Amino acid sequence: MTHELLTIGRISVDIYPNDIGVGLEDVQSFGKYLGGSPSNVAVAAARHGRRSGVITRTGDDPFGIYLHRELRKFKVDDAFVTPVPGLQTPATFCAIQPPHDFPLYFYGRFPTAPDLQIKAEELDLAAIKDAGIFWSTVTGLCQEPSRSAHLAAHEARPRTGLNEGQYTILDLDYRPMFWASEDEARAEVAKILPHVTVAIGNDKECAVAVGEGTPDEQADRLLAAGVEIAVVKLGPEGVMAKTRTERVVSAPVPVETVNGLGAGDSFGGAFCHGLLSGWPLARILDYANAAGAIVASRLSCADAMPTPEEVTSLLAERGRLTPAGTAGAEAAASHAAVSEGATR
Repeated sequence: MTHELLTIGRISVDIYPNDIGVGLEDVQSFGKYLGGSPSNVAVAAARHGRRSGVITRTGDDPFGIYLHRELRKFKVDDAFVTPVPGLQTPATFCAIQPPHDFPLYFYGRFPTAPDLQIKAEELDLAAIKDAGIFWSTVTGLCQEPSRSAHLAAHEARPRTGLNEGQYTILDLDYRPMFWASEDEARAEVAKILPHVTVAIGNDKECAVAVGEGTPDEQADRLLAAGVEIAVVKLGPEGVMAKTRTERVVSAPVPVETVNGLGAGDSFGGAFCHGLLSGWPLARILDYANAAGAIVASRLSCADAMPTPEEVTSLLAERGRLTPAGTAGAEAAASHAAVSEGATR
């Protein structure tokens, strides 16, 4: 199978409370879900009908079995997911305190985790080279042997060797607890950027990658590094994407936030779907924005990933661009049809 999207990196069991608005010390019950950003992105793309797979590692334990089952349930290829003897599958706890407080607590990731034990010699470089989109994250660069494996994967698909419609995406997800310093992270990102065609991050993540500055300055530095599309998330102001010839801003899609943690992964999977569909950049951003908003309004991450119908419905409801055209045009056509029916 040629993957339309192949991701590499973190996977875990997310342990989320069923009690909303309280600290973990007061939570009475929890639910468990598939988690880990690259794995969630693969799930999100699969919900949009894309052939997706993930390269990662688990422990040889019941939680590892659970994650395989979940990936298959979501129709994500788990052929490149194998256990690491002697290590436990990580678990990630979160307190749900909307609208803005969702602290994460990582267990089983220190001093290392199975997904940080991916080795370069274990990679199927042909599958990586042939994938429509290859997606990696900065977290995967935080220690060896994962760091060398990521570099080998990117070297297997140089920018100059990509076909039309192929993309290499780096999620700039800097998490300080996994790094000795920002300088160390910036040095490792600099080794990967020459192979990347799309970079996605918020202002802090972009600052770690290319230095402090305005969103436009950061996007311009990413473009100067050879990236073709720089995506800078603007928080409450939405998201901006910039190429050498185009600058697009998508306003936020307001929802009542329940858990904001999976929104970025939902955005990523929907963004990949839009790229693979060949949509204009403005339409991709609006679609990805809406997909992220839907997950922010739900409790879990992977289980909450929306279908295309749910995303299109939200866009139409808010009068935004939809894959079929503009929501305004669709609404007008619907209104005309209703009016015609009423006169018969």
